[in-house]
Order: sequence, then C-alpha cells, then structure tokens
Amino acid sequence: MSTSESESAGFVHRFVPSVNGGPITLLLLHGTGGNEDDLLGLGSQLLPGAALLSPRGKVLENGMPRFFRRLAEGVFDLNDLANRTEELAQFVEKMSTKRGFGKKVVAVGYSNGANIAASLLLLRPGLLAGAVLFRPMVPFTMKTVPDLSGVRVLIEAGTGDIIVPRDEPDALAEIFQRAKAEVTLRWHEAGHQLTDADIEAARKWLSDLSGSLSQ
Repeated sequence: MSTSESESAGFVHRFVPSVNGGPITLLLLHGTGGNEDDLLGLGSQLLPGAALLSPRGKVLENGMPRFFRRLAEGVFDLNDLANRTEELAQFVEKMSTKRGFGKKVVAVGYSNGANIAASLLLLRPGLLAGAVLFRPMVPFTMKTVPDLSGVRVLIEAGTGDIIVPRDEPDALAEIFQRAKAEVTLRWHEAGHQLTDADIEAARKWLSDLSGSLSQ
C-alpha cells in the first residue's frame, strides 16, 4: 500500500494491488470530509481482492476535503467541476500506466465522490467500465450525451435522503440511459448514510460485473 503527493497529478492516495488477479480496479471516491482511507474497507468488502485506488479530494471546504467546489448546498461550481474531473481522469490514466491495471476501472463514489464519478463518466467516456454511485446528484445537464454503450452504472438512492432531492437520482439515471449505458437504479429506505442493504446490493452488482469482464 502506498501514499504519494508528488506523483500522478499530485493526489494524496492509497493504492492496494489486486491479490487475485481480478479484472477490476475500484476507484474509490469519498464524500465531503473524507480522505483516502475512508472507503478502503468498503472497497474490500464490495469486491474482495480487487485492486483499490483511493485518492483524496484536493478542494477544501471549511477544512473538509472534496473533489470539487460548490457555491452552496447542492449548487456546484461547474467550471471547477470540469477542471477537477479532467485532473482526476489524468491521475487515473497515469496510475494505470504506473501500476499496470489496464482500463477496467470501476468507480465507487459516495455523495461528492459519486458526483465527480458521474462527471467522469460523462466528460471522459472510455475511462471507466462502470460506476457504483451512492447518493449521487446530477452533476450538470447536457444537451448531447456521449456514447456509453457497454458501460454499467448502479445508482443507490435513499428514500429519506434530506441532502439529495428526490428527483435527482431519476434524472441522473435518465441521462445515462440516453447515453446508452446499462443503468440500475435502486431505492432503499434510508437517508444519506449507507446501509447494509446498499452495500449488499452493490456487492452483488460488482460480483456480476466482475464475472462479465472476466469472460
């Protein structure tokens, strides 16, 4: 396991090599106030033995790391989001070359991390093979969407989430459907925090995805 500030676009991060030679590297993207360690246990639980790449967001909001700026609760700085998305994409590409994990990268993002993962899918098609988006919002609207044929997306939403408006997960799913991605939207009786049901649904989904990518 390694941590580095200087290499690969300057992200503080953790990288855990695969222990079973599986086809997937999980790109773990934390929520506001998290860090590079927050989702390592979750990643190992979701897909045991998979390689894990977990960067720390470089934007600080009242001292709390995030992946991009926001102007207010639920109001994103779209210019910063675009720039930070490209920066993160370059980091993943450089780490792929350095660590040799290929292009079968699947993002697992929570809240702010889910939002930049959605942005990666839309602005950098071809970078990710799929994504698990826990409690995401629509990062931005697009008149013309990329072709995401063959990309799989799991959206995990909470019926009692007071941070993510109720219509956001459906709107995000519709964007990915227009882009021809294979989208699964699951609602759970939960708030913004993750539940065992979220984790179990994501675990099964990732197991199926890993099996299909191995063929």
